[in-house]
Amino acid sequence: MTRTAETAQAPLMWTTATEADAPVLSALVESAYRGEGSRAGWTTEADLLDGQRLDVDMAREMVGASGTVVLLFRPQEADADSQPIACVQLEQRDGGVAYFGTFAVDPAQQGGGIGTRVMAVAEEFVREQFSATRMRMTVIRQREDLIAYYERRGYAPTGESEPFPYGQEQFGQPRRDDLEFIVLEKPLD
Repeated sequence: MTRTAETAQAPLMWTTATEADAPVLSALVESAYRGEGSRAGWTTEADLLDGQRLDVDMAREMVGASGTVVLLFRPQEADADSQPIACVQLEQRDGGVAYFGTFAVDPAQQGGGIGTRVMAVAEEFVREQFSATRMRMTVIRQREDLIAYYERRGYAPTGESEPFPYGQEQFGQPRRDDLEFIVLEKPLD
């Protein structure tokens, strides 16, 4: 499925990721969150975690998971085979809830409104495709700037938290021992 997100800024084209997209999906997520290259943007986790964020096998598994859709975004004028500049994972859950995760924007593209447009597409997608009435996400508590970004877009802390998966290196190698996730939620009108 290919669609366009029309805005006053340059339109974005989005497609549903397939297993063949796993390498580019992994590369995009790694570039936005880990290593020195991620410091070009503001979403880096390099001060909190070392190691990988999403390898190719994990990306392949995520794309193939039941009830999960991964959207890849490119500028509309880009070739369909060009590298995506943003992505988001959407998961259908019980009770009209959709989960928003694996959200990344190319660090060189951050700060220009792409993330806000991706979020709007994601919210519309889960309303239409999952009949979702609420969107949930988890964010590392120490990511105060990121939490504030989501709050400005209507997400609010639920008061719930989830433990960080220490000892599971596929999620990265923590640089501190106090990491945990908080849950944010937004009603979808």
